[in-house]
Amino acid sequence: MSYPNFFDEVETIKVIDPLSSILGVFDSDGYEFNYLEIVKAAGHSCPTVAGAYLIALYGLKALYKDEKAVRGNIKVEFKESLQDGVAGVISNVISHITGSTDKDGFKGLKGRFARHSLMHFDANIDSSARFTRIDNGQSVDIIYNPSSVMPNPNMQVLMQKMMQGDATPDELKEFGILWQDRVARIFENGDKVITIQELS
Repeated sequence: MSYPNFFDEVETIKVIDPLSSILGVFDSDGYEFNYLEIVKAAGHSCPTVAGAYLIALYGLKALYKDEKAVRGNIKVEFKESLQDGVAGVISNVISHITGSTDKDGFKGLKGRFARHSLMHFDANIDSSARFTRIDNGQSVDIIYNPSSVMPNPNMQVLMQKMMQGDATPDELKEFGILWQDRVARIFENGDKVITIQELS
């Protein structure tokens, strides 16, 4: 299986998952997510998927500092409705990483380890997402803005040709390369495209 080399260079997200430990899946040391796994789940790699990954990466690091994040212990809020724009794509990626779900998630074992109702939309926030630890109530707002990482100017021309069905195989290949080039540069500029605000 071939994929862009930068996938392997993206920082992984390490978590502890008490539910999986109880059920004999992983030990108490937890496991980690990498960007390739998220791309497989999403079905594509784009600035939105990359942004959702970065929101999770930076948000969890801000909440847990030097500790591993605890999957299932994070409430996630979005300003947008689920049906708005790319909210569904972003929420799916973050749900995959944090375990947080809307109302359709795991109901728990006799009240423990529930994952449902930990993700909320139409929240009264001014950020891309807000993460809150269930155990201590600490919250962080995360803003993702990739506008400083501009696409290659040739992408627009190639996209128009592709959408019209006029692109050659070489042009289609070039479009894919340029598309992933921007995604790679977004990851390279994570500290510029992500802003964290810790809430009291």
